[in-house]
Parts: sequence; structure tokens; C-alpha cells
Amino acid sequence: MDASTLANASVVGIGESTRFAHETFALRDDLFRDLVEHYNFRTLAIQDSADVAEALDAYVREGKGTAVSALDNAWRPWRTGEMVAALSWIREFNEAHPGDQVQIIGVKPVQAKPEDYDAVLDAVRAHAPSYAAALASHLEPIRTAHAVDEHVQRARGTHPGRPFLDHARDASALIAEIPDLDETIRTRMALIEDFHKHSVAGRGSFAGEGRLWATSIIEHHRRTGSRIVYWDGIAHVSAESTTLGKAADQGDIVTVGSVLREHFGRDYASVAIGFHHGNVGVAEIPAPAPDFLDAELGDGSDRIQWLDMRTDPISKPVKMRVISGVYDPARDAEEHLAIRNLSEAFDVLIHIPEVTPVSWLS
Repeated sequence: MDASTLANASVVGIGESTRFAHETFALRDDLFRDLVEHYNFRTLAIQDSADVAEALDAYVREGKGTAVSALDNAWRPWRTGEMVAALSWIREFNEAHPGDQVQIIGVKPVQAKPEDYDAVLDAVRAHAPSYAAALASHLEPIRTAHAVDEHVQRARGTHPGRPFLDHARDASALIAEIPDLDETIRTRMALIEDFHKHSVAGRGSFAGEGRLWATSIIEHHRRTGSRIVYWDGIAHVSAESTTLGKAADQGDIVTVGSVLREHFGRDYASVAIGFHHGNVGVAEIPAPAPDFLDAELGDGSDRIQWLDMRTDPISKPVKMRVISGVYDPARDAEEHLAIRNLSEAFDVLIHIPEVTPVSWLS
């Protein structure tokens, strides 16, 4: 594995086919470290909100808190021992290079956090107690989405039933009725509603908000000139629009990577890290369907494969497995990303034969 093949890019997107595997995270982290140490990449962009990234950045650049505490409000897939190790390494690098530090940014706008629900409820109980019970009936069920995404709750059969966005809108309507309520409380309620509006369940789509998230990266590069590594799933870093097998009816998805390719051209490089089979904790992942690229590459014994699409292109449509929080082994053949031209979507493809679970924080 040689990061020099990515050395000329301004932005490198490194995507995993699952967020649950130790080996895919570790390989991505190793590649990131190589880009930082040898090729002057100085920003890590992640799929999380700007305020969460501020906490991570305060730890890695200023030593505020700990790597674990910095992740307190992070999106669940980042709350792992592997991410703690990644943050700790960045902190050590920054201590050794105080004038040339690595920064962390989030690609999403500021989002609601669990404490916003507490603040809204506490304020209403104190200021307009007659509204408190009705408000709690809307906010208590939907705050659970900060621990387990609403669409994942539906897939697991633990969802309480009513769409969370409907609850959030009803809560906003109640807040709007209360006279003389502190405006900061109304602002927090607006953040809560916005959180559910832009969730996978609220959007009604597994696609992210590619243009919005890409703009965060583009604007950071414009302001700072910093070379950026972007961590996300392969469905987001792909430099070509894609289709998710389990959401084929939604058609092509505008990815963050496709917007970055439009803007940067070949100065945006994309890397996909996939695997053949293994245990990821939430499920035992079988060998992929025969028509998957992952099956074509094989289990390869203990050998990790590195394929450079620029020197040895695979210019054909492919399916690549994607294991998300709603993965169901019974529908394994649907759990894929459909790509029209592999060499346009990814500059580098890395294939791991077998994976094991990440270490979740409590």
C-alpha cells in the first residue's frame, strides 16, 4: 500500500463499505497517517456536524478533554476505540508540529444534541407548565434517534410508530403557541426539528445531502488552501453518482465525491475499501453474491489487494457490497452499491479478505 499514488490530489476521499469493521477503519487510518506524515495533508473532514467536529478539533489541536470525551456527542459510528486511537495519533502529531497542525472539520451544519431536548423541556416546565406533558410526549420518543438512527430503529423493529419528523413539527407548533418564551429555546427547538427533517428517515432517502456536504469541504479548501482527507462510506466518496441496491427505486444519488470531482477535477481522488466476508458484530457477513465485484476479487487468503484504477482501469458497471446499520443477511444480495464505471467512481480500490468488529465505546 503506497499513498504516493494519491500525493498530487487536493482532496482524497477514503470510503469504507461498512462502518462496523476494524480492518477497514484501520486501513483507512493508516492511509490517512501516511498522507499527513509524508504528503502534507492537514485537514480531516468527517460526516458529522460542525459543532461535533469543533469538539474533536479542540482535543487534537489544543488538548481539551480526552479523545473519548471529545466523542460524547459524535455520530454513533465514530464512537469506537478505533476512532479514539485515530484522534490520539492526531493529537500526538499536533503536539510534535505546533506550527503545522492537522485540523478536523464536519461536513454537516450544526445539529441538535440531546441536551437541547432537556433545555427545551426544562424551560417549558418552568415558564408554561401546562404545555409540558404534551411537549414531552413528542420529544421523549424522538430523542432516541441520537443514540440509534430512526431508520435503523425501523429496520430493527424498535421504532415506536409515528414518524419522528411529525412529532418534531408538533413540538415546534406547541413552542410557537407559548408567549414570552426565551428566543434561545425557540432556536433549540428549530434545531431539533431540522435534525429530524434532514435525517435518513426524514428525507425518505439513504442518499446524503451531497452538494451541501461537499460545499463544506470546498469552502474550507478555498479559505485555507489545506489538503483534505475526507472519511465517509463508499456511497459518499464515489466520484460518480451511484445507486443503492436497497433503494434502487430512488435512482442515481448525487454523491459528495461526484460534486468534489466536478469542482476539483482529478485533484479529487477517491478510495474505496471493501471486503469479502467476516463478522462485524451486528451480523455475520457471508461470502458476497457471485455478481458482486467483492466476489470476483475473492477471499484472497490473508492478502490485501490494492488496485489502481488509473493504471489498470476496470471500466465497467459493478456492484460493491455495502453493510449499513439496516443490514439484513437475508437480503444480502440487495446490500450493494451499483456503479456504472468503476474507474470513474474510484481511483484506488482496496480489498480485504476478512473482517472483524470494531470496538464500540460504552
